[in-house]
Amino acid sequence: MNDEPRKTPAKRVTRPRILLSRTLAGLARFATAQEIAGILREQGTGIGTATVYRNLQLMASAGELDTLHLNGETLYRECSDHGHHHHIVCRECGRTIEIEIPGLEQWIKQAARKVHFTEISHDLEIFGLCEHCAKTHSHGNEITD
Repeated sequence: MNDEPRKTPAKRVTRPRILLSRTLAGLARFATAQEIAGILREQGTGIGTATVYRNLQLMASAGELDTLHLNGETLYRECSDHGHHHHIVCRECGRTIEIEIPGLEQWIKQAARKVHFTEISHDLEIFGLCEHCAKTHSHGNEITD
């Protein structure tokens, strides 16, 4: 195993990447490439959908964006934590919060070793209703004793 840090290729700073980064920074949720392209179109940027898709994929491959695969679609988000982390996502509005789960990584390694698996990777996304959506969702659905 090589413990030397890997060299990453130089990233070209292009106008589409700058605009994508700004747009994603303004979202508190994962978004599809189509949604992001729509936001940029509404802003009159003149950036085409193919350019959005290509740059989002490049940015995700470079580790600049997190991706979430949901219902056969890829969603993108710019996270503040560039290390391995997890998310809790509101099913209603899409609001996303980065979370840390103490002990999870160690538990996964131990569980994998127990069944003789190596080179383990995982993705964990937790879905629920944020406080705002839970309140909105419960109106009219109140349970009485």
